[in-house]
This record gives sequence, structure tokens and C-alpha cells, in this order.
Amino acid sequence: MAESLAGKLLVASLSLVDPNFFRTVVLVCMHDPDGAMGLVLNRPVMEAPVADHLPQFAGLAADPPVVFQGGPVEPTAAIALGRFHPGAAPANRVVGDVALLDLSRAVDDYRPGLAEARVFAGYSGWSAGQLDREIAEEAWFVVPALEGDAFDPDPATLWRRVLQRQPGRLKLFAWAPADPRVN
Repeated sequence: MAESLAGKLLVASLSLVDPNFFRTVVLVCMHDPDGAMGLVLNRPVMEAPVADHLPQFAGLAADPPVVFQGGPVEPTAAIALGRFHPGAAPANRVVGDVALLDLSRAVDDYRPGLAEARVFAGYSGWSAGQLDREIAEEAWFVVPALEGDAFDPDPATLWRRVLQRQPGRLKLFAWAPADPRVN
């Protein structure tokens, strides 16, 4: 492991056909020699409103206000990201004013600094060296994250838009068809 990828995005390359990660955008929340953990940002579960599962976050839920599928690991575990107002200095910062929230704390503990939250069911996890191998095998593009990525209101187009904003040839992948046989 050369450097931590925490705070970066993993964008699934065209060679990654695993249905858990096909055309996903993952925000890496933690990455160290023991492994990595991230959250899929573009898999909303439309039939799972945040208000039905964590009602204390209903008023803070970012649009769309539904639970997102964070990844295949522990799919019944809830994890949340919060975006804080500038200057709020959140603990567990991931990128910019975005931080992991401790769901064992009351929502009021985060006020007035918390601007909005996104709730995830499960997470994406990699054992020691696994993510580094997948990157070396070109399964993932590693790109800078913008703090708005985690709260994007149009997750269906996030994969394409993240690639489009990249320099050079990487942006060309944004226009690849989902099934190359129909090209």
C-alpha cells in the first residue's frame, strides 16, 4: 500500500462485471494496511425511505431520501454519512465537510453543524492488500472525490458524470455502453 485512498472515489472500470459493483462509484472511507472500507454512492433502494428505517434522520435525509445499498458486506448494518456546515469540524472526516456518523449517538448531538445525511445498508470491504490488487488489475479507476458526490441527487448518472469530469482518456469511458455487444 503506497498511500491511503481514504477520501477518494473508486469508479468501477468496464472490466468489473461483478453485479455488486457493476458501474458503481464507491467513496473510500477507510484504507490502511489492514484493509479498506467504502460506500457505494449510486445504488439507492427506492422502496426504503430513510423515515421508515431511521426516523430520527428523516428531516436530514439528502435527496433522494432513501436508504442506499452501501455494498455487499453486512447488508443489515446501517452506516451514515453526514455533510456538515463549513467550519463545523466533524470527527471521522472522509472528504471535505463529509464525515462518517456514529449512529449510536443522538441526532441532536450533531446539531447545529449537520446539514444533511445519507444512510446506507451495508458497506464495501476489502481485506489487507485486496483493494490494491484489484486496482493493479484495473478493476477500479481511482479519482478525486468532491464532497457533493456522496449527496448527489441523481445517483443514476453519477458513474458517467464522475468519469466525464476526469482529465484525458479516462473521460472517454463515460460513453461506453453497458453491454459492448450492442455498440
